Amino acid sequence: MYRLYANENFPRQVADALKKLGHDVLTTMEAENANNAMTDEDVLAFATQDKRAVITLDRRDFIRLHNTHPAHAGIIVCTQDPDIIEQASRIHQTILKYETLNGCLIRINKPASPASPDAVISPKSQRGPKRKIL
Repeated sequence: MYRLYANENFPRQVADALKKLGHDVLTTMEAENANNAMTDEDVLAFATQDKRAVITLDRRDFIRLHNTHPAHAGIIVCTQDPDIIEQASRIHQTILKYETLNGCLIRINKPASPASPDAVISPKSQRGPKRKIL
């Protein structure tokens, strides 16, 4: 499985779920980097030196870093998702498709929720097609 470094903003519960799926996940707390005011560049450098892909919710900054510093061990950017198990599963299933994460930027998005059965239908959409009166 893969070596990952969970950025400080990444949910600990998802990191733990990824560990249970067999990944070697190091958190900022475990690395004693939490609350050290590390820049995103420092986070990426630390992970790269330790041959770990960064996993983060800080999408914009790490996408920028991927474009400016492409020689890294991988960057996985995720959207916030309250379903911890499902998020970990999506990450796991996605990264298993890669032979290596080196230099890769992987985007894991929370799927759009299906329309609620209680969705409100506007009056305009309830009307049928217009009829031509002769």
